Amino acid sequence: MADYNPSVIEKKWQQYWELNQVFNAKVNPDKPKFYSLDMFPYPSGAGLHVGHPLGYIASDIITRYKRLQGFNVLHPMGYDSFGLPAEQYAIQTGQHPAITTEENIKRYTEQLKNIGFAFDWEKEVRTSNPDYYKWTQWIFMQLFNSYYDKNEGKAKSISSLIERFQTKGNIGLNAVCDEDTVDFTEEDWGNFSEEAKQKTLLKYRLTYLAETTVNWCAALGTVLSNDEVKDGFSERGGHPVERKKMMQWSMRITAYADRLLEGLEKVDWNEPIKEMQRNWIGKSKGAEMVFQIKGQNKEIKVFTTRIDTIYGVTYLALAPEHDFVTELITKEQEKIAKEYIATAKNRSERDRMSDVKTISGAFTGSYAINPFNGEEIQIWIADYVLAGYGTGAVMAVPAHDERDYNFAKHFDLEIRQVIEGSMENGSFPGKGGTIINSGFLSNLPMQQAMDRAIAFLEEKKIGKGKIQYRMRDAIFTRQRYWGEPLPVYFKDGLPYLINEQDLPLVLPEVDKYLPTEDGEPPLARASNWTYTTDSGTFPLEKSTMPGWAGSSWYFFRYMDPKNSEEFVSPEKAAYWGAVDLYIGGAEHATGHLLYSRFWTKFLFDIGAVPIEEPFQKMINQGMIQGRSNFVYRIKGSNQFVSYGLKDQYDTSAMHVDVNIVHNDQLNLEKFTAWRPDLVDATFILEDGKYICGSEVEKMSKSKYNVVNPDDIIERYGADTLRLYEMFLGPLEQFKPWNTNGIDGVSKFLKKLWKLYHDNQGNVAVSNDKASPEELKTLHKTIKKTKEDLDNYSFNTSVASFMICVNELSALKCNKKEILEPLAVIISPYAPHIAEELWSLLGHETSIVEAAFPVFNESYLVESSHEYPVSINGKMRTKLSLSLSLSKEEIEKAALEDETVQKWLEGKAPKKMIVVPGKIVNIVI
Repeated sequence: MADYNPSVIEKKWQQYWELNQVFNAKVNPDKPKFYSLDMFPYPSGAGLHVGHPLGYIASDIITRYKRLQGFNVLHPMGYDSFGLPAEQYAIQTGQHPAITTEENIKRYTEQLKNIGFAFDWEKEVRTSNPDYYKWTQWIFMQLFNSYYDKNEGKAKSISSLIERFQTKGNIGLNAVCDEDTVDFTEEDWGNFSEEAKQKTLLKYRLTYLAETTVNWCAALGTVLSNDEVKDGFSERGGHPVERKKMMQWSMRITAYADRLLEGLEKVDWNEPIKEMQRNWIGKSKGAEMVFQIKGQNKEIKVFTTRIDTIYGVTYLALAPEHDFVTELITKEQEKIAKEYIATAKNRSERDRMSDVKTISGAFTGSYAINPFNGEEIQIWIADYVLAGYGTGAVMAVPAHDERDYNFAKHFDLEIRQVIEGSMENGSFPGKGGTIINSGFLSNLPMQQAMDRAIAFLEEKKIGKGKIQYRMRDAIFTRQRYWGEPLPVYFKDGLPYLINEQDLPLVLPEVDKYLPTEDGEPPLARASNWTYTTDSGTFPLEKSTMPGWAGSSWYFFRYMDPKNSEEFVSPEKAAYWGAVDLYIGGAEHATGHLLYSRFWTKFLFDIGAVPIEEPFQKMINQGMIQGRSNFVYRIKGSNQFVSYGLKDQYDTSAMHVDVNIVHNDQLNLEKFTAWRPDLVDATFILEDGKYICGSEVEKMSKSKYNVVNPDDIIERYGADTLRLYEMFLGPLEQFKPWNTNGIDGVSKFLKKLWKLYHDNQGNVAVSNDKASPEELKTLHKTIKKTKEDLDNYSFNTSVASFMICVNELSALKCNKKEILEPLAVIISPYAPHIAEELWSLLGHETSIVEAAFPVFNESYLVESSHEYPVSINGKMRTKLSLSLSLSKEEIEKAALEDETVQKWLEGKAPKKMIVVPGKIVNIVI
């Protein structure tokens, strides 16, 4: 028999697909479109491990399935190739990040092609390619030249804003702008200097320059996002991070807050991801008011969603980064308060939000005046208050807020009840309650009390009703080298855009990839990093864009990657539209996914794209966890005990490379060659083998449990890898990788191969008509596969394939009528073997050109039944009879059966019980 040889078959068909450009997608109005997309990877030097392709395999299966259904499919792949790891490597070695990135991309591409993905490689994009980031810079320029009109609910050109200023000033203008923007008339505008005009416009632009509190890592010489900081240290390198104010570019994502919330109702995403975005945006209705500081001509502004509880305020809490917190610290409190600020402000906002158990704070020594009752209340510093949310100050009502309550209990502060109800361990009534102990608000229900309190604020001109968002404008610059240069130069300290015709502004060469000696970003090292205009030569922006810039619009560039005139042609954008299926990790919910939605809505506003939501259907794949193996060293020796005997000795467990373990059996020769200290290791075996222990953990180099897909493909083939990853469990769930279980999938493919061949290794497929049993097996598999794929359920289909092949093998089926459609339905999962079998059946075109088989329910309708025939209570034989037979005809057939006649010995039965479609029972 011709052996199934995946290494030969898979290379053959991968070359065929590439040579014939089988997966290249072109606009075809005659076909329905399907846009299948994976979150594109950052190409790290480690390459792929077996956990990485999980989502890619799922999207590839859907891609191939949709093609078989007649869809015109776009399924591209590219690389998010700007990033801090390549820059850090460049700093250590002096090698340009582009070289490292290119090497890593080459490795990733080779690995992805080896798995047999139906990617349209002609449409590959790389965010670090100037032909790509030219358009990232172009989008930045459009944002700079736009403002958000609240009346129209969309972005508009800054030129129209200037026209408005020239004719009416900004009085009555309902637009998103900085809070400190003052009113001015058209006459004022006309009298403004050029500098004043540009500063005013910056208060409205959708991307703007402002002093912002950031995570500054001196060791890395850059600002870090909240995601890149943990417990006050950088995730990469573990360097200290401090919160400090710096001049930074930001984007007014907050202008789109309501539209980002509304859009979540129009997409098919899982509810937890939607809820994460809702919470991140954090829309709150409430009031903003000011508290006068006792003895100072200053006031503290607070935002609260429960102004009705104003009489329950017993202290104010300020964020450690609050603008004038240090000015409130009295001499008596100076040492304690300043030490607390130094410690607290360096914890990331994410840590401070999530750590509810740690209670810390410091009294400033100052007091504020509650304008409702004239009481003096203490002003504290507390790290549970965030500078980036609201005003950076909280009016604390410990009786009715859990964090305030815990803080007050910890520092023995007053807890005053102002909402009716039980006060045991605090009363946190949520959105309801009747107000008590509150002056003119007493005995009012919550909403009436809020309305009356807001009216009081507005009457006294100390506050107003307001809608607040937790989400802050997105910081858009990093003090790094390896990122997109901003197309901005500075004249008299103010930012201006370079000419669009000068895009792309390409990264310059530098001698080092570190900040300069005086702390400026690496681009300051470039010679002549300037821009020349008719009025002179000016310095260019030295910071670069963040990692999320290029990934916020890449799905549009895939549609038209080689277009040098537009970031995407209107025709292609209109045809491909939104991504129909997007697969990626849930960890991007409040980063990439939010920013992509923001940029898409902006591009829609300016007429650049025809859609408002980029991703219609999204699935978050779970993680494939590692399965670690352990050996057990006898303490104080170099002797290792097999797992079953370890309890007889005093041992310590040690991780061992899973790649030298098979079915938990250690390869002793490879183990002693693994590390120099193990060369003279000795072993205590069980039954002549060394058996390792095991445990499910995160896949990590330090645990030696990383499995390279190249090794699996070399040993078993890519189709086995693809099927096995889907077989592990539902796509969305976490599941452990266990190489021990892959043999069963490999055997299944060999069994599938055998169906199409005779014992001499020749293709042996018959044109005979299929039997009802064979048709039944095929069509129940077609039905199951279609249902699974329509519901994005993959693991159960693999099980149904195995059942199908087992049943057909038992039937010794070799009918083309069965085996041809079988190859088609398996092809999305195991495309290489399916292509080869399709070719062996005589087809000259790729199996991707076939049509997915149509399920015929009539083949599943039973026409016969196998009756168990019992004689005196014991089953003696079985009879296969038509279900159309009457009770009398079943009795007659049973009595005529040779086995039954033998037991009757010529006698007539005393009794016969026949249940049509079930049993025959004879009593003699």
